[in-house]
Amino acid sequence: MDSYLIQVNGHGDHAPMLDVHLKTNGNGISLGKVKCRKPRWAVRASEMSKKTFNPVRAIVDSMKVELNPKKAMISLSLGDPTVFGNLPTNDEVTRAMKEALDSGRYNGYAPSVGYQSCREAVAAYYNCPEAPLEAQDVILTSGCSQAIELALAVLANPGQNILVPRPGFSLYKTLALSMGIEVKLYNLLPEKAWEIDLKHLESLVDEKTACLIVNNPSNPCGSVFSKSHLQKILAVASRQCIPILADEIYGDMVFADCKYEPIATLSTNVPILSCGGLAKRWLVPGWRMGWILIHDRRDIFGNEIRDGLLRLSQRILGPCTIVQGALERILHRTPPEFYQNTLSILKANADLCYAALSAIPGLRPVRPSGAMYLMVEVKMEHFPEFENDVEFTERLISEQSVFCLPGTCFEYPNFFRVVITVPEEMILEACSRIQEFCEMHYQSAEGAQDLECDK
Repeated sequence: MDSYLIQVNGHGDHAPMLDVHLKTNGNGISLGKVKCRKPRWAVRASEMSKKTFNPVRAIVDSMKVELNPKKAMISLSLGDPTVFGNLPTNDEVTRAMKEALDSGRYNGYAPSVGYQSCREAVAAYYNCPEAPLEAQDVILTSGCSQAIELALAVLANPGQNILVPRPGFSLYKTLALSMGIEVKLYNLLPEKAWEIDLKHLESLVDEKTACLIVNNPSNPCGSVFSKSHLQKILAVASRQCIPILADEIYGDMVFADCKYEPIATLSTNVPILSCGGLAKRWLVPGWRMGWILIHDRRDIFGNEIRDGLLRLSQRILGPCTIVQGALERILHRTPPEFYQNTLSILKANADLCYAALSAIPGLRPVRPSGAMYLMVEVKMEHFPEFENDVEFTERLISEQSVFCLPGTCFEYPNFFRVVITVPEEMILEACSRIQEFCEMHYQSAEGAQDLECDK
């Protein structure tokens, strides 16, 4: 009997795989002892996790700043209206939650798309002749962020592209890239109160374009589109046969001199998934209650998109049931005075901030019309010691302990965003510090040129 050793050697990081003895006895070959490779740990992060990138966190976490120890921190960076306690939700809202909890009826699982009664409540709240809704047109989600995620996931495949505003909310890009969806950025125009550059928008459309994201009122701009501008946006979508994902989380949060128009009320032929929730208007972002409203009057989505949303919602078991239990009362019993009071505070803060920053040489704020923000241009030629808006905001933190997000977080350099939900005295103090900072570093055109020559 002959015996042979066959050894398969590994290369690089791979261990030897086989140590096989073949025995021959004249009647063929029999397989002897087989030694498999030694098991070893090889746990790797998924491709989706590697593609997930939040530009805000990446920029903010990389900032290397120490606060000025002589000045208390004023954060104008986080879009959470509850931080400072000056904008509490309404008593009716909290009572509804307490009653839902005390009832003991909402401690179990709900359908993945939400309780039928809650879907009916949302449909009734937003239903109007121009954009009729029924319960079957509502999908409840865990916050507006999940609504946007589900809407993107049902409309676009890996390899397709979506049209996203610039400047715009960073979550759109974060979600899309993690799904293998390309992002094409269309421009908003600060000189036109952040209207969409419609020619630029339409030039980006190709055969792989899956949807158009329209954020109105806007984060980070605080802008509100007019009815005529929304109609022009819809005309582009209609011509190009592109569905719209409408991020309307700030819907109805517009100042007294402006009117909010839900985009679905202005079209009968463009299919729209409108995403909203309780977070901003009812001042409870941590309660994580959102929804998708399906507007499809020409049956273009048909059962395809509805069934897709149902299947996607089944990946988790829907939003918090306690909040669902309170939802009908929250929607239908919150007094109008609550909304009006919130908006009057935001409008007063916006006016204060806009007036104060407009008076500072080197800055140019763009007046907001709603939501909770305004964008401020930094005329970088007058601040030559700073390389970009990120460095400008870093130094603002380290010297004045005022934290604003740089425009680069929203794909729009040489700007910064101000959150206007803070108390009035903090707005005034922050603007005073920003003025002091700018006066310290401002250079006239001639002075800036001289500084460049010295370099």
